[in-house]
Amino acid sequence: MTSMTFDDGIHFSPFPNMAFSLCLRSPIISLLHFVLLVSTVCCVHSSQFGNHPVENQTFWPKEELRKLNAVRARLRQINKPPVKTIQSPDGDIIDCVLSYKQPAFDHPLLKGHKPLDPPERPRGHNQMDYLNENFQLWSLSGDSCPEGTIPIRRTREEDILRVQSVHRFGMKKTLNRVRRDTSGNGHEHAIGYVTGDKYYGAKASINVWAPMVENPSEFSLSQIWVISGSFGDDLNTIEAGWQVSPGLYGDRYPRFFTYWTTDAYQATGCYNLLCSGFVQTNNKIAIGAAISPTSSYNGGQFDISLLIWKDPKHGNWWLEFGGGSLVGYWPSSLFSHLRDHASMIHFGGEIVNSGISGSHTSTQMGSGHFAEEGFGKASYFRNMQVVDWDNNLIPLSDLKVLADHPNCYHIQGGVNQAWGNYFYYGGPGRNVNCP
Repeated sequence: MTSMTFDDGIHFSPFPNMAFSLCLRSPIISLLHFVLLVSTVCCVHSSQFGNHPVENQTFWPKEELRKLNAVRARLRQINKPPVKTIQSPDGDIIDCVLSYKQPAFDHPLLKGHKPLDPPERPRGHNQMDYLNENFQLWSLSGDSCPEGTIPIRRTREEDILRVQSVHRFGMKKTLNRVRRDTSGNGHEHAIGYVTGDKYYGAKASINVWAPMVENPSEFSLSQIWVISGSFGDDLNTIEAGWQVSPGLYGDRYPRFFTYWTTDAYQATGCYNLLCSGFVQTNNKIAIGAAISPTSSYNGGQFDISLLIWKDPKHGNWWLEFGGGSLVGYWPSSLFSHLRDHASMIHFGGEIVNSGISGSHTSTQMGSGHFAEEGFGKASYFRNMQVVDWDNNLIPLSDLKVLADHPNCYHIQGGVNQAWGNYFYYGGPGRNVNCP
């Protein structure tokens, strides 16, 4: 039986038939002159360890029982008592949790707080860009969470066992040093970015696909980054988009996700609602749930419109889906630099190339096709805008594009009347020019 030591200092022997994947340390943001933040993804697969009692616990070594108790304690911390439960077609369980009992209010800075009323939207927000809230598999049945509750994807024992550390479940893990190059440790990008001003939000419509991810230690995502701070331990980010991440979710569905940190991913922040912080106000959208429909090659195209902006009155950072569906907000008290403004905005795709096979990964970015193929074939971001100091949505000035591995994944930008600032991006990964 294979055994390993977790970051928590607990020695754990997994169940039979568990296979451990390579632990990958890799940068999380890669830019021409910007930071590469390094994360660790360590995945464990289990077909036997669910929410059921473990048989023959009497014969388990003390360390293994300690690990099991740590997992269950973490589950009690994450999963709040539901007033209603919905079974999703993809196997997810969606718990409808009373809004005031959501994980956000476990945060020391948010004790006793109640969800805020809707903020003032940025001027210039296009209400014609409205998208239906029923863009997730769990909601297609027509079932929904009642008013006064929020839908939360239930976390299971096997979800936590896929990662190395119980304590850091749902968090990105970084090395102590900060990377400024674009070549290290497996993360590869095709992004558009703006910098050099004060930014109070960003908006884009993001084309949704279901890219192939080669192995569970890798992921493929497309997102907006709202960033401030230096490139040391005080980096602040807010992130939202879609991702395929077998290590985090246990499958290969594209899922709507969020992330935040105020210390360069070291001890603060997490994905979705896996820690306290983000305050959800929407009872129809489940963060971390699978997206449906998705785009198809030479077929129908589907995108989601996301807006992140700083409420001028209270200073909190709000997230809106479509043209009017508020998802919730990141309280300004969570942050240091983002308490004021962002110093750069990134849009684009990112993958992890683990190198397990000895060659470049075939994990796809976007549609899995290069930018040059254009509409219906390549993935896109369109109608990209930023929010200025006076709460106006404005076009991007001097959008720069970067593909740090252009033979594997590429990007091409443009501007037109219908799409404003846009770019096509992505690629197949391993090919004759990307061995």
